[in-house]
Amino acid sequence: MMKRENHEPDKLDTEERRELTNDEFGLPEERAYPMPDAAHVRAAESYFRYCPDENKPELARNIMRKAAEFGVNVRSETILEWAAK
Repeated sequence: MMKRENHEPDKLDTEERRELTNDEFGLPEERAYPMPDAAHVRAAESYFRYCPDENKPELARNIMRKAAEFGVNVRSETILEWAAK
């Protein structure tokens, strides 16, 4: 994914978001919680609490998968617990 100059590195514009594949989202069916890089994995981790409970297991597993890919250390006990479900 290419970033434009003077563009916040952790903020995707509409075109950048559209270019992401489904596997780059925490909830692919909804294309919610984009995680194309480490900064977005951390953002998904911080917004996890706003996710509906029925989607939390999938989101937690995808956060863990993307965290491993980008070398992010997930410390949230809540995410770790939901990922195990």
